[in-house]
Amino acid sequence: MRRTLTFAAALLAVATAALLLPAGTPAQTATTAPDAAELTQLLREFLAGASKNDATMHDRFWAEDLIYTGSNGTRRTKADIMRSVRSAPAPKPDDPVSTYSAEDIRIQQYGDTAIVAFRLVGTTTKDGKTESQNFFNTGTFLKRNGRWQAVAWQATRIPPPEQKPAQ
Repeated sequence: MRRTLTFAAALLAVATAALLLPAGTPAQTATTAPDAAELTQLLREFLAGASKNDATMHDRFWAEDLIYTGSNGTRRTKADIMRSVRSAPAPKPDDPVSTYSAEDIRIQQYGDTAIVAFRLVGTTTKDGKTESQNFFNTGTFLKRNGRWQAVAWQATRIPPPEQKPAQ
C-alpha cells in the first residue's frame, strides 16, 4: 500500500510539472536556451564577486527563498549566506587568495525557470603554491520581475584524481 501511494504521489508530481509547462515547450540546451547568454554572464559575474567576497553580488545572485545545499551536506538560506559574507574579516596581505571559475556550463530553460549546471573550479594560492578543487554545481533559477536569481543550489565536491605511485 505504501509503495502504491508513493508511486501515485510521484506520478502526480510529474504530471503536475508537465501541466505547468506550455504545450510543446521542451527543455532547451545551452545553445538554444533563449537566456543562456544572460545566465552565463550572471554566473561569471557572481563567481568574480564571490572571489572577492562581494556582498552586493551575493545579494543580487541569491533569491530570498533560496535553499542552498553545500558540498559538506549543510543546508543554508540566503540570510545565512549573507550573514557569513558580511561578517567575514577583511583580507590580510598574507592571506590565501582564492578565485572561482565555471567550466562545462550547461543550461536548460523552461520558460521563466532555468537549470544551470557547471564545474566550479576553485583555485587558491598561498605561499607561492597553487591548489585547485573542483565541484559540480547545479542551480535552479527563476526569472522574477525581469531578473534571474538562484532559488535552489547543490554543490558536490569532485574527488581529486588518484595519484599514480612513482615507478
